[in-house]
Amino acid sequence: MQNTSYIALSRQAALWRQMEVVANNMANANTPAFKGEEMMFREFLVPTRSSERAVGGKLSFVQDVGVLRDTREGPLTKTDNPLDFALHGDGYFQIETEAGMRYARNGHFRLDQTGMLVNSQGYAVMDDRDQPIVFAPNETRVEVASDGTVSTENGRVARLKVVKFENDQQMRKAGDSLYETTQEPEVVQSPHVAQGMMEESNVQPVLEMTRMTQILREYQGVQKMLDAEHDRQLKAIQALGFTKTN
Repeated sequence: MQNTSYIALSRQAALWRQMEVVANNMANANTPAFKGEEMMFREFLVPTRSSERAVGGKLSFVQDVGVLRDTREGPLTKTDNPLDFALHGDGYFQIETEAGMRYARNGHFRLDQTGMLVNSQGYAVMDDRDQPIVFAPNETRVEVASDGTVSTENGRVARLKVVKFENDQQMRKAGDSLYETTQEPEVVQSPHVAQGMMEESNVQPVLEMTRMTQILREYQGVQKMLDAEHDRQLKAIQALGFTKTN
């Protein structure tokens, strides 16, 4: 196979991975607090040489180097559920799981059978003392101030722990809208917590559909080039074979 085909295949492989990312964005367009992603590519140059020259030109391949997360805040939607909390601005809720501390923008919480504030998977939501937030059986009116202070008819209960990190791109998805990282969390001193609100996904379906169409067209264009290259090589082989037999 010639270099042209290798270069075209590297582009097709990159487009295929880009399509997977776009498809995942589309699938999570309605997932609370989901952050859209996009592929990062770079030009990968490979030096060439021939029997006539030790140093030739360079071949340009396409190489994917990672996924970039769009950390912009999604739109906030009113739910009127007193246990739905949205973060406006920087920050993540701290969640204690069996695998350690995890972090989430998704603030769709509930109370478990013990009165503890948990996320949809049943993991405890931490307060600013790294303790679970537990309500007494007679506490039914939960109110959360914009700074994260949680109170009921019996008074102050706790304060939600909201943290941020130096580099959000180094946070890895841990499933169920959670993130994990080896970075040290920094407490957000003045968080903005909105009770009865949910942060929606920041994915824009129309934009993703446009990207999907563009990727498909580019993939088909590369495939046409591969087919043309295949025909060219086939004709060359046939011509050389005809010349040799005569």
